[in-house]
Amino acid sequence: MQGLFFEDLAEGQTAEITKIVGAADVEAFAAVSGDINPVHLDEAYARTTPFQGRIAHGMLSAAYISAVIGTRLPGPGAIYLSQSLRFRRPVKLGDPVVTRVTIQSLDERRGHVTLTTVCQVDGKTVVDGEAVIMVPRKPA
Repeated sequence: MQGLFFEDLAEGQTAEITKIVGAADVEAFAAVSGDINPVHLDEAYARTTPFQGRIAHGMLSAAYISAVIGTRLPGPGAIYLSQSLRFRRPVKLGDPVVTRVTIQSLDERRGHVTLTTVCQVDGKTVVDGEAVIMVPRKPA
């Protein structure tokens, strides 16, 4: 399966997915990552924090960015080179996270693409940053 090639891309192109964060997602992420911070897993503990309840791992939202890049824009074949992240707000269980990537610039010589990345809940940014990826070229 092959996604878009470098030659198919243009500045301003965008793609997005929406995921509703469930308790099972947070628990699976904790199991895979080893991050068992009780703010993610223990409701009684999480209620004593400023969040007033369980929140998702920030890196779970970052994984949604990877999902858009790896499946939508540019899709299969894209290789991550870097990702900056700023965590702006917590994501609570049940929140619908809208994750969007937009092509900011294309480096023709290197075949690299810079993307702006953002995750939002109810129109408010929860995570944002910038990704640089390598994209395959069309076969000669």
